[in-house]
Amino acid sequence: MAGRVAEFEVQGPWSLETSRRFWEGFTPTALASGLARPGLRTVFCAEGDWRRAEVEVTQAGDTAHVVLAGDGDLDAAAAQVRRFLALDVDGRGWLEVGRRDPVIADAQARLPGLRPCGFHSPYEAAAWSVLAQRLRIVQAARLRADLIARLGEDGAFPSPHTLARADLDLPGRKSEYLRAVAEAALDGLLDGAALRAVDPGQAVQRVQQVKGLGPFAAELVVVRGANAPDALPGHERRLDAEIAERYGPGRTLAEVSQAWRPYRTWAAVHLRALREQRTGEIAGR
Repeated sequence: MAGRVAEFEVQGPWSLETSRRFWEGFTPTALASGLARPGLRTVFCAEGDWRRAEVEVTQAGDTAHVVLAGDGDLDAAAAQVRRFLALDVDGRGWLEVGRRDPVIADAQARLPGLRPCGFHSPYEAAAWSVLAQRLRIVQAARLRADLIARLGEDGAFPSPHTLARADLDLPGRKSEYLRAVAEAALDGLLDGAALRAVDPGQAVQRVQQVKGLGPFAAELVVVRGANAPDALPGHERRLDAEIAERYGPGRTLAEVSQAWRPYRTWAAVHLRALREQRTGEIAGR
């Protein structure tokens, strides 16, 4: 197994510890908590060659130290790590959003240095969207864990090559839709860099070409899979509820989010993270 070490400067506020705590509680791709060593460790299939890669990320001030191992293209895997941890975004203007919006300032203070992180790739986000259709999140998480145990490689979610050929036995049309997601990934339709290179609205329309992915799923793929920093979900009822709670009745997401540009994803994720801490509605607490 080959290895690669990379270091790069992160521009703007960043706390790996805050991001790690957020990811540890992010049900779709929850990390194991209580790790003895500092840093963040995870495994994934790297886009392009879809070979398994494992990564450990540590922080020293503004510098991210990334150690990768795997048999595939580790340069591409390193770029993917930067994207799914939102370390490729210039965050130097993020605190200015808080100066414009006291609700976001409070969220920044309560989640210092958080950068949105979640799915390793749009492909994994799309697969999760299929698994979660018409199921409680904890049930979908069990389906995902079973796929990893049966078809994955040492903890990594199955590659699209594997998923496209697998004999799946899932509820409803999930098997059909998962194969469509796998084929779309192999065709490059769910490529993270390509989705980030276009306007988020165009990216959402592109993702909706995949069988089984409607508007809500496509937004998840772009916002949490490609990790677009300035996209805004239009079909997220929990976020709408949080807006009403924090900004008052009658205020809308479209209205209040104007002050969040060009970090609308970041602001929305902060509010959703705080809501989950308060309500536990996703985890079912």
